[in-house]
Amino acid sequence: MSLTKSLISRRFISAFPSELRALSSHQALSGPSSSIFAIPGRVHTTFNQGRRSLTTSSSTHPNSVESTKWKHYKADVGSADIYAFLEPVTSSWQYIVADPTTRDAVVIDPVLDYNPASGTLSTTAADTLLEFIREKNLSVVRILETHAHADHLTASQYIKRMLGGKAPICIGERIKQLQGHFAPVYGLESTDFVKSFDVFLKDEEVFTLGSSISGKVIHLPGHTPDHIGYMIGKAVFTGDSIFMPDLGSARADFPGGNAKDLFSSMTRLLSLPEDYQLFVGHDYPVGREHDCMATVGVHQMMNKHGKLGITESQFIQFREARDKVLGAPRLLHPSLQVNIRAGKLPPASNGRVWLKTPTKLSNPNIPL
Repeated sequence: MSLTKSLISRRFISAFPSELRALSSHQALSGPSSSIFAIPGRVHTTFNQGRRSLTTSSSTHPNSVESTKWKHYKADVGSADIYAFLEPVTSSWQYIVADPTTRDAVVIDPVLDYNPASGTLSTTAADTLLEFIREKNLSVVRILETHAHADHLTASQYIKRMLGGKAPICIGERIKQLQGHFAPVYGLESTDFVKSFDVFLKDEEVFTLGSSISGKVIHLPGHTPDHIGYMIGKAVFTGDSIFMPDLGSARADFPGGNAKDLFSSMTRLLSLPEDYQLFVGHDYPVGREHDCMATVGVHQMMNKHGKLGITESQFIQFREARDKVLGAPRLLHPSLQVNIRAGKLPPASNGRVWLKTPTKLSNPNIPL
C-alpha cells in the first residue's frame, strides 16, 4: 500500500470506524440483509400507520431511516432531507430532496412503469412519490434528470402534470446531442421536442433549494455524454456515473459514452471530502438488500472498479472488455425515444400510443 493510500486509510478508519464494521452493527437497525455501505447512526424508529409512514431520528450523522416505501438520509443539522424510493422492476432509485424549513423540494429521476409484454404504461412508482409529496406538504420547485436513461422510462411529464404543471423539468444542456443522434433513429422531427424539457442546465450552474441549501450541477460524462449529477450540500446524486462499491461502475458503451470519461467522472466524485454521500441511480445487489448510498470514504476504500490505486488504463481495459459482452438493456428503445423528450409520449389514438423498435435485417432477402 502506498504512503498516500495508507494515510487516507488511517484517516478513514479514524473518522468513520463504524463503516468498516457496518454489516454487523447496521443489522441492529435494519435486519440481517442490510447493506454494509451506509453509515449506521443512533437509534431510529419508523412507525407505519396504514398508508402513512412517519419517521423519527435521534441522530444527525449520515444515516438512513427506512420505512416500507422509502429511506431517509440527513447529513447534518439544517441540511436537506433526502428520501430515496426504490422502483424494484428496473432497480431504479428515485429521490425527493427537501428543505426542512421551507418544504421546497426537488424530484430526481422519477420512473414510469412499463410492461413490454403487455404494452402497458402505469404510474405506481410515480404515484408513490406524489402521495409522499402530499403527505409531507412539500412544494416541488424542480424535476431533475441526470441523463437520458436507457433502461427505464421517465415519469417527469406525469409528475409535472399531476403537480399542476409549474415545476420545470431540468436536464444537462448536452441532451441536445443525444436528441440529434436519436431523432432519425426513431423518426422524430424537431417539432417533437417542443414542450419537452423546460430548462437546459450548464456545467457548474448553481442553485438554491429553499432558503439556504446550496446546489450545483456537475458534468459526469462517460456513461452518456449528457450525464450530469446534482450536488446538494454534502449529497451528490450521481445517476449512473458510479454504482455501489461492490458493483463499481456502469457501462460506458452507449453512443457518446466512453470508459476514459467515466473513469474521470468517478475520480472527480472520489476526490470529494470523505464524508460526502454518493446516491446512485441503480443498484443490482447480489447477496444483500438494495441500497442507494455510500460515502466517498467507503468508495475510496472499496469501490470494485474505481477505488484508490486503480489506474486509468486498468479501468479502461476492464470496462471496455466488460461492455463488449453486455446485452442491450431490456427497455432500451422504449426508454430512449421517450426520455430524450422528458417523458413525452408519441401522439395517442384511441387511448394507445405506438413506440418504435428499430430493426436491422441481417439477410437482404427478407421481404419488406
